[in-house]
Amino acid sequence: MEKKSVLILGTASHVGKSSVVTAICRILSRKYRVAPFKAQNMSLNSWITKDGKEIGIAQAIQAKAAGTEPTADMNPVLLKPKGDCVSQIILLGEPYADKSAGQYYDSIAEMNEVLEGALERLCKEHDIIVMEGAGGAAEINLYERDIVNIGTARLTQAPIILVGDIERGGVFASLYGTVALLPEDVRKNVKGFIINKFRGDLEILKPGLKQLEEKTDIPVLGVIPYFKLNIPSEDSVSLEDKESVKDEKDIEIAVIRLPRISNFTDFEPLEKLAKIRYVDLDEDLGNPDAIMIPGTKNTVNDLLDLKASGMAGKIQAFKGKVPIFGICGGYQMLGRTIYDSGVENGVEAEFEGLGLLDIRTKFGEYTKRTVQVTKKVNAYGPILAPIDGEEVEGYEIHMGITDSYRNIFGNDGAIDEAGLVIGTYLHGLFDNKNIRDALVRYLYEKKGLTYRPENTMTENDAYEELANVVEQNLNMEKVYEIIGI
Repeated sequence: MEKKSVLILGTASHVGKSSVVTAICRILSRKYRVAPFKAQNMSLNSWITKDGKEIGIAQAIQAKAAGTEPTADMNPVLLKPKGDCVSQIILLGEPYADKSAGQYYDSIAEMNEVLEGALERLCKEHDIIVMEGAGGAAEINLYERDIVNIGTARLTQAPIILVGDIERGGVFASLYGTVALLPEDVRKNVKGFIINKFRGDLEILKPGLKQLEEKTDIPVLGVIPYFKLNIPSEDSVSLEDKESVKDEKDIEIAVIRLPRISNFTDFEPLEKLAKIRYVDLDEDLGNPDAIMIPGTKNTVNDLLDLKASGMAGKIQAFKGKVPIFGICGGYQMLGRTIYDSGVENGVEAEFEGLGLLDIRTKFGEYTKRTVQVTKKVNAYGPILAPIDGEEVEGYEIHMGITDSYRNIFGNDGAIDEAGLVIGTYLHGLFDNKNIRDALVRYLYEKKGLTYRPENTMTENDAYEELANVVEQNLNMEKVYEIIGI
């Protein structure tokens, strides 16, 4: 068949573009070879492909929903904010440079060439490309430099479906206003609206849908109800949603919300088993049953902030009392020292860590280890001893090299003498059921409770659940017509 594509744009950030793309990828994959594509992503939640390339986690999820292997071509440009208006640019899965916003925009022509090549390669292998924009499509100050919305629309001339979030309020104005502000050559390709996250009575909404269609001559393809997604979050905006969730679980795990937190999706698999509370540095740590220090885009600066805020001392006070886990940058912080040659913080210096693990980390070169791994558990203590000898899977995304004398996952990680402080470079650690059960069982038994391992929804089940909800609430025949299939 002739290659087809569709571009999903949004009226703003966090309106549900990624989940709509995931669902459409899943639905179309039942008959066609489908691939997701997002020209440029800005996120600290990333994922590693089989060939060691780093992409936004959303495109990895979408690819898996489509039944295809994630590749760097699906997210050719990934921006990872480092603070002070500077981002690390990941180009086709590889670290390219650290640039300010102005410097990055000066290189847009080069970025356009990269995404053209990525699209061309994807089209050779797939029948349909389901593309995603970023943020709001009508950022009129950025049109000439916007490769992900306007640039992708102009490059591909793909039909556009515009998504709005009714939960935020003003959905009709945002849909109408976005269309009105789009350049004419892009506006003509808008073929449908989707209203997302609806909680009310659809009958009350229908008059508004009719008027929107009359004013724009663009059909509303459907209204998707609000429901809890069982797929990983795309970016830090999702953390705000988590803070509003009231949870009555028997155990509480505190995740330190570092200023430059990355890959907080590591802890989402625990959300059905425990209350996960994200704690800002100036908040009361309380009396959690376990503490997690997550990854970060800048280990040194977040370590300094952790100390300056007093949170470091609060964490140290729990040593020997509750499990303390550090992942990636959090693992590096747990050690005795971090030596930075200047690649992490711009100045050569050695910094004292939290001293909870007998490890030392060195940032020597501007290189990053990005790899999927399978490791064997080789550990002791009340948490890991029951699964000693079993395997765990994960992926590494980190700069720096850590010297450890008590590796616990193959040649990775460290543990203290009591077996309660555990550090590792493995992202996706709690995706492993044996690790989840080992930790939560220990926490339950410590409180005199009986832990019954959960029957968790599989990744495949989560994609099917999302696809079914979208399929039931969209006019899929019209969607197929828009795509041209």
